[in-house]
Amino acid sequence: MGEALKDVRRARLSVALVFAVHGAVTGTFVSRIPWIKDQLDLSPGQLGVALVFPAIGASIAMPLAGRIVHRFGARAALQGLLSLWCLSLALPALSPHLVVLCLSLFFYGATAGMSDVAMNAQGVEVEERLGRSIMSGLHGMWSLGGLIGSGFGVLAAHQQMDARIQYAVTALILVLIAQVVSRGLLDVRPTDDEEAPPRFALPPKEALVIGLVGFCAVFAEGASMDWSGVYLRDITGASASTAAACFTAFAATMATARLAGDAVIRRLGPVLTVRISGVVAAVGGVLVVLAHTPYLAIPGFALIGIGIAVVVPLAFAAAGRAGTNPSQSIAGVATITYTSGLVAPAVVGGIAQASSLTVSFVVVTLLAAALIPSATAMRHRNSAGSATPSGSLEPTR
Repeated sequence: MGEALKDVRRARLSVALVFAVHGAVTGTFVSRIPWIKDQLDLSPGQLGVALVFPAIGASIAMPLAGRIVHRFGARAALQGLLSLWCLSLALPALSPHLVVLCLSLFFYGATAGMSDVAMNAQGVEVEERLGRSIMSGLHGMWSLGGLIGSGFGVLAAHQQMDARIQYAVTALILVLIAQVVSRGLLDVRPTDDEEAPPRFALPPKEALVIGLVGFCAVFAEGASMDWSGVYLRDITGASASTAAACFTAFAATMATARLAGDAVIRRLGPVLTVRISGVVAAVGGVLVVLAHTPYLAIPGFALIGIGIAVVVPLAFAAAGRAGTNPSQSIAGVATITYTSGLVAPAVVGGIAQASSLTVSFVVVTLLAAALIPSATAMRHRNSAGSATPSGSLEPTR
């Protein structure tokens, strides 16, 4: 009993560091996108097309993750997929032209998506064995890793380092770290009579409903991350530096809220937490829509970040308890949320083109408010399909 608990606690630390490594890859890549644009002399439209390919690759590859985990076991699968994801970081900067860049970003997104599913499945398994919420903190570690990765990227850009060198060196370092930190993961393997999941299959109905909750949260996140700076500059007349600082503040509030979120979830339960999150995010959206100065818009974006921070971690945790195959359910939820992240910036831009950016954030606010009535999808269910109390984290197996 004591040895088993020790292994679970070790796995909790390992999976937290895995999330941080995954986030560091993203933060490193994003920080040098301007270098890639300049190096390949891409127009904004061409860059926009290229940046769609990670989401396409992730959406296509995610359903394969369950099959890989079943074939190789949870620990080996995550260790291998995370290593491929780290190595894929080196490819975009080495691309000689747009077509190769798109192919590189497709592979980058595919490995990102599969490792994302595997690490969330591992997080759900550790959470169930501990009997208390940890998923928000794990996603907080992802955000923290992203901030660290982007920080080093900004430093490299300031020193005018060639991104090909930075990406390659960072990729090798992160691969080594990934190999070390993943050793403590739980080596969950299927039973002898358990059938392999299909290569491609629709997730269970419960996971689709959970995915729609994640869709609303990720839409608000993607819209705020990509358009907050433009909103401050064009709608409130903020300076370029103030507009740029808004993204950093938004990301920092999300990371902080996620790291502190597990304590709130344990006290209030997932359903009430999502309802309150929806209220906070909707209030933030209202402030943004009404803002005519940065002093109102920036707190509004901060409240959106705080409000949606724990929703996606809770969606992954709930998906891991929906249906009979956690990896398949998580893959379904992840695919829906990735799709939301893909379409959100384009939808916001399209609405802004047709009317105004303010109207775009009215839509964002309505989607954030939709979290309030849809929070019941976060209620955990036992193996018989009946709902357990909203604060309960009893194992569902």
